[in-house]
Amino acid sequence: MNWRIKALTQKGLSYTPCGEVLNTYLQRYLGGLRHFDQEVEGKISDWLLAMEYIHEVGGSVENADMVEIGTGWFPTLPVCFALAGMNSCETYDLNPHLHPKMTFAMLRLLGSHIPRIAGCARRPITAVRQDYEYLMESRTLEELLARARIRYHAPADASQTDLGIKSIDLLFSNSVLEHVPRHAIVGLFSESQRVLKPSGLAVHCVNCGDHYAYFDQNITAINYLQYSSSEWQLWNNDLLFQNRLRPQDFLQIASQTGFSVLTVKQKPNPKVLAGLASMKVADDFAKYSLEELASTSLDFVARK
Repeated sequence: MNWRIKALTQKGLSYTPCGEVLNTYLQRYLGGLRHFDQEVEGKISDWLLAMEYIHEVGGSVENADMVEIGTGWFPTLPVCFALAGMNSCETYDLNPHLHPKMTFAMLRLLGSHIPRIAGCARRPITAVRQDYEYLMESRTLEELLARARIRYHAPADASQTDLGIKSIDLLFSNSVLEHVPRHAIVGLFSESQRVLKPSGLAVHCVNCGDHYAYFDQNITAINYLQYSSSEWQLWNNDLLFQNRLRPQDFLQIASQTGFSVLTVKQKPNPKVLAGLASMKVADDFAKYSLEELASTSLDFVARK
């Protein structure tokens, strides 16, 4: 199906009272969530990468107090961090998306990944398996979150928390920042500075590609860069807002808000880079190099 149909459908839903509920239904049965097992596998892989990055800079999650920006429908990363030995996780979402059935389905799927989780967490597999079985005994979502030491805040703004100054060891987001307006990212990073301890780390994994490309195989991961800001307003919507920022923009905001960037993982997508030769890019993106335009993902670790 043409991506424009999805864009206009979601735009229409964003103006209806039950739009969020209807959008979740469509995502589960027509969108990316219909391949639920693959979604969970992807989230686990993202967590394993995040753990690698944390270890690379000498960080640790054992007994750490953490913050997640953007909970989503099921809290894969917070639960994995719980199995890795964190102390607590405060997770924030602008809208209450957290879904009990999907969360328990995710938890069941985690069972086959216990050896990988234990190895990456550098914990004895017996301890991780025991913690997992303890979580599996939960009967309600509230009980599961409590057992995992996760506090869910929604609707809530992660740029205005009630957390204490210098109270958090590690803050993270996964496939979230690309959906946040630039000015709001500044607010999120400023609040991160306030709540992180002096040695605190921020780990962010950002998907800088056009999300409609997952829906329409006839467009590339930078299709949206063809449109000027005014033209993109027609296709952008509150249910799938895409800020179209490039990797250097996120890194620049991090530096401007006082972070020291320790690790950067990004590389141009070869297929996308080759396609740029025949693609007209909007003047809004003239300042970027071809490599920046073709980089559709960014992972970075920053220290306060």
